[in-house]
Amino acid sequence: MRGWTVTSFGEPREVLSLTDLPEPAGSGRRVVRVAASSVNFADILYCRGTYQEKPPLPFTPGLEVAGEDVETGERVFGPAAMPHGGYAEYASLAWAYPWPEGMSAAQASGFWVAYQTGWCALHHRTTLSAGDTLLVHAAAGGVGAAAVQLGKAAGARVIATVGSADKAAVARSLGADEVLVVGEASDLIAPVKELTDGRGVDVVYDPVGGDTFDASRRVVAWEGRILVIGFASGRIADAPTNHALVKNYDVVGVHWAAYQKRAPELVDAWQRELEALWARRAIDPLVGAEYSLEQLPEALDAIAARTTTGRVVVVP
Repeated sequence: MRGWTVTSFGEPREVLSLTDLPEPAGSGRRVVRVAASSVNFADILYCRGTYQEKPPLPFTPGLEVAGEDVETGERVFGPAAMPHGGYAEYASLAWAYPWPEGMSAAQASGFWVAYQTGWCALHHRTTLSAGDTLLVHAAAGGVGAAAVQLGKAAGARVIATVGSADKAAVARSLGADEVLVVGEASDLIAPVKELTDGRGVDVVYDPVGGDTFDASRRVVAWEGRILVIGFASGRIADAPTNHALVKNYDVVGVHWAAYQKRAPELVDAWQRELEALWARRAIDPLVGAEYSLEQLPEALDAIAARTTTGRVVVVP
């Protein structure tokens, strides 16, 4: 089969090779013929060897997959079991769920990481209630788009930040109540305070980090919560404890992937909640772009440059 492999850690374009690989063996895992594989920023970190979990070399990246079970023919989706990730014609799944009725292959491939992370963050690591104000950064991207939809499904008022007018239109289409186009992260402080009458926001959903986290500390409300989702900006910010004490807010880490090993029963329960939301179309995975398998480096470049909207998907 054709597939991408990483034999040493580094920048994706430098370490990825498209080659002929043996098809993954079962070994208790479900092997699928890949229909689509969603692209995540974490895939870049996997290639660099800087993700929280470092797979042994060599491996095929691609964290989430939708495909057809080679034995049963069932259409399923779920997380890939390394080293047989989704950027190949066949992949091995660590978990498998029935492909939700009505979803395209591209949507199903992106119905795992972003939505599971959002549910874990908003309903497990904190409690987002109807009437709360939720600030979502990078709201037009795959992770942010899921958070906007989940926030609205919970009855929250959602303020979205994006980097361009085109992305603002996407965030509005997702249901955001207010959308702020910001250049520098500090540009969001004054308008967020104005939109909240100086009170600040109850919950911040931050997959960006760096300067965006610094600005979030300025606009989080008394007894608010800042959810640390990731560091797409490339800089890991400091969280001064004196500032957290004065404003009495929480800085909450969200390492969703760890729950797959530490509390898999929670992951199953969250997926049932997400599927119920899909069934009544309270959420609807947004696919912004599709790339061929050969174009994987371009897809990863687009993710790294933060020029994409919704889920970016690779199709064999």
